[in-house]
Amino acid sequence: MENEIKNWMEKEGTSFLRKMGVEPDQIILDFGCRNGNYAIPAARIAGKNGLIYVLDKRNEKLDELMKRAEKEGLKNIKRIDTKGELKIPLKDKTVDTVLLYDVIHLVGKNDSSTIGDRERLYEELYRIAKNNALISVYPTHLTTHTDISSVKEVKQEIAQYFKFERKISSRLIHDDNFENGEVLNFRKNEK
Repeated sequence: MENEIKNWMEKEGTSFLRKMGVEPDQIILDFGCRNGNYAIPAARIAGKNGLIYVLDKRNEKLDELMKRAEKEGLKNIKRIDTKGELKIPLKDKTVDTVLLYDVIHLVGKNDSSTIGDRERLYEELYRIAKNNALISVYPTHLTTHTDISSVKEVKQEIAQYFKFERKISSRLIHDDNFENGEVLNFRKNEK
């Protein structure tokens, strides 16, 4: 398994993210980044002129991610510590790509027992996203952890804020395990 994860970080993950639309020199937000299974490959793609903001409410995961980045010699990753609030400390229209992988289920819909509601999240992402920014979503745990019962519902919910572009089926990494899943890509279009 360790070799598979290493291959993901160095090759497969970068190939996957390129297919999703991540490009060199971009400013990227990995919202709910955990230990960096997507942030590290994104940093490789973005290169020295790009920047990856990593945000997670668990400081220990950010610590782990930053150690991995340092070990890999990646200097284009900047951490954002949070306690779960949905106010993202970035200026308006600064981000080219947002990765929402395996995190939607943690943002409750009008539910104060989780980190907030998804509408507030989408509004905040809309605020920080540049025009035509990519919003790439890997929805997981929907039927067990949210009030959403299907990917179709996620798509409809996000489409109220961003224009649906395409659905991509691919092999993904999820909690350090590999699985086949579907990613939904959206674009910000100014209203």
